[in-house]
Amino acid sequence: MDKNIRQAVLRIVSPVFGIFLAGCSGVQSGTGDWPIWGGDPSRNMVAHTEGIPHVFRTGEFVGNSEEIDMSTTENVKWIAKLGSQCYGNVTVSGGKIFIGTNNEAPRDPRHTGDRGNIYCLDESTGEFLWQLVVPKIGAGKVSDWEYLGICSSPAVDENRVYVVTNRCELVCLDSMGFTDGNNGPYISEGQYMAGPDNPPIEIGPTDADIIWVYDMREELGIFPHNIASNSAMIVGDTVYIATSNGVDWSHTNIPQPNAPALIGLNKMTGQLTGEDNSGISSRMFHCNWASPSWGKIHGKQQLVFGAGDGFCYGFNPLTQPITDEYNETYQIFPEIWRYDCNLPSYRVDASGKPVKYATPDGPSEIIGTPVIHEGRVYVAIGQDPEHGQGLGNLVCIDASKTGDITQRGRVWEYQGIDRTISTVSVSDSLVYAADYAGVIHCLEAATGKLLWKHDTLSHIWGSTLVVDDKLFIGNEDGYLIILRAGREKELIAEIEFPSPIYSSPVVANDVLYVATQTHLFALQDGNP
Repeated sequence: MDKNIRQAVLRIVSPVFGIFLAGCSGVQSGTGDWPIWGGDPSRNMVAHTEGIPHVFRTGEFVGNSEEIDMSTTENVKWIAKLGSQCYGNVTVSGGKIFIGTNNEAPRDPRHTGDRGNIYCLDESTGEFLWQLVVPKIGAGKVSDWEYLGICSSPAVDENRVYVVTNRCELVCLDSMGFTDGNNGPYISEGQYMAGPDNPPIEIGPTDADIIWVYDMREELGIFPHNIASNSAMIVGDTVYIATSNGVDWSHTNIPQPNAPALIGLNKMTGQLTGEDNSGISSRMFHCNWASPSWGKIHGKQQLVFGAGDGFCYGFNPLTQPITDEYNETYQIFPEIWRYDCNLPSYRVDASGKPVKYATPDGPSEIIGTPVIHEGRVYVAIGQDPEHGQGLGNLVCIDASKTGDITQRGRVWEYQGIDRTISTVSVSDSLVYAADYAGVIHCLEAATGKLLWKHDTLSHIWGSTLVVDDKLFIGNEDGYLIILRAGREKELIAEIEFPSPIYSSPVVANDVLYVATQTHLFALQDGNP
C-alpha cells in the first residue's frame, strides 16, 4: 500500500492515532510484574489490566538527534534510549525494567565497541541504573553476529536476573547491580566485561554484579549458530534454557550432534541438573533457539520444548540418571511425547526424495515458544527470517498422550499460515498467531477454524499480546497494530513509531511497553 494512502486510512481508522481499551477477560494479571518472557511459564501472552492510554503520540525527534522531545508526546510516561538494535522483550520486576540491546549508544565511556548489553532501568522513570556488558566471542556471523547485542529476554526470580548472553552463557545477576557492592561468589566482573584479552576494568555502581556464569560452549561443547538466543524460565529451584546449539558456517555440518538442546541448572549455584537425551541436535536443521514452556497437563508437570528438528517435545522435569557408553552417569529429562509439526510433504516429496531445507516448500524448525493452555500445546514452525517466507503450519497438540503422538495427539493443524518466529496468544477460546509475512490469523482454539486474517503489510518478528479485548503487535515498518480481540475482525489503530519493532509488546503494572530497535516506550494514560 502507498504510504500516503495508508496514512489516509489511518486517519479514518484512528483519527488521533489513539487506542481505547475497555475491560474484558484475560488469562494473566497485567496489574502485576512481567518477570519472564510470556509473563509466566505457560508463555501465553494474555493479560487483564487498566490504565493503558486510549490516545497517544510517540513524539518527534529533537533536530537531527535521537532524542525524542517529550513535549510532542501524549500518554507517554517515559522513553529510554537503547542501542541500535533490540530483539528481545522487556521484563519487569521489583520496580526495575530489564532489556537486551547492543552498545551502539554507549552508556559508559569505559565500555566501547561492539558488545551485548542488558540495561536495568527504573520502572517509574526509565532512568538508567546499571548494565551488563558482554564482549563478543570473535567468531563473527557464524556464532556471534556483529551488532545484534543480546537478543534474549532476561528472567527475574526475586532478586536474581538470568540472561542468555551473546557468548552462549547463562549468567545470573544481582538485580541491584553493583549499587550495593559485590554480593555473589563471582569476583571477576572487571575481567568479564573487559574481555579475556584485555586488562580488567574497575567496576562501579552502574555495572552488573555477576553471581555465577555457566558457559555452554566450555561445559557442553555447544556450537551456537549466528547468535545465542532464547529466554530462561524458572520453575522451583531450576532455571531451564535451550542451548542454541546449531550448524556451522556451511549450514550442513553439525559440529556437536551429541550436545543437548535443552538443559536445566540449579538457579542458586548454576550447577547442571538435567538435559534432554532425545537426539535433537543430531537431527536439527539450523539451530535450537526456541524458549521452553512449563505447565501442568492432566495434573502432571511437563516441560515443553519446540526444537530445531521441527518436533515439539514434552519432557518430565523430574530427572532420572542414565549411564553412557563411557560409564559416565548424568541426569536426563525423560521424554514423554514428541510431535512432528511439519507435514510429511514438507519433508519428502511425491517421489520419496527429501525436500531441501531452507527452500520455500521445505521443512522448518520451531523458533516461536510453545504455549500451554488448558492441557493443550499451541505452536507453529518457522525459520530464520534470512531464509525468507515459506510454508508454515500451526498445530494444536493434546499433550496428555505419550510416545510419538504426531497422529494420536493431533487436535488440529492449520496450514494457512506462513512460516513464523512468533509465539501465539490464546484467549477466550480463540488463538491469535502472526506469521513472518506480516499476516495475523484468528482461529477457534477448539477446532482450528479460521475466523479472520489481517495483513499488516510488513514482516513480523514479534508476538501478539492480548490485553482485555485488544490485540497488540508491532511490525518491521515500525507500526504498532491494534485489533479488536474477538471473532469479528476490527482494526482499531496503527500507530507509527520512529524505528522498526522486532520485539513483542509487554504490559506490567498498568503500563504498556513497546521496544523499537532504538527506543523503549512506556505508555500510560494521563501522561501529557
